[in-house]
Amino acid sequence: MLPSILVDILANRYFMIALVALVLAQVLKTFYNYWRTKSWKKTLLYSTGGMPSSHSALAVSLMVAVGLYDGFRTPLFAMSAVLALVVLHDAVGIRRAAGQQAEAINFLAGKLEKKHGIKLGYNLKELLGHQPIEVVAGGILGLIVALVMYWLIPL
Repeated sequence: MLPSILVDILANRYFMIALVALVLAQVLKTFYNYWRTKSWKKTLLYSTGGMPSSHSALAVSLMVAVGLYDGFRTPLFAMSAVLALVVLHDAVGIRRAAGQQAEAINFLAGKLEKKHGIKLGYNLKELLGHQPIEVVAGGILGLIVALVMYWLIPL
């Protein structure tokens, strides 16, 4: 049973296009960080935040793939477009604000530890959301991946 389900999932062009966009964004994020810092940070291959936004690439590639294969007037396209808008808004709004709050809490926790010896024991993850340019770059990457995959895997 499981092998046929796996075959069905891997044969789903929408899923594969979105997965390619996600993986490519994560790989590009690692190389972009190396270009900026001259040091490899392999954890970027599976972490959130950074340039480009893999969530944006994933959502936009799915939306564009649905539009290209099924039509831009279909209910499925409308649903995928709404999903993409939620993901983009979340990445640049809510998740970014949560990251900024984590940064402030970590700063305050450091002050508490230095001044009063109170230690939390861990730091909150700060790189959660994205700068707007990172979301735009992820969206453009998702668009390009969907267009290239549509060209490679026509109807």
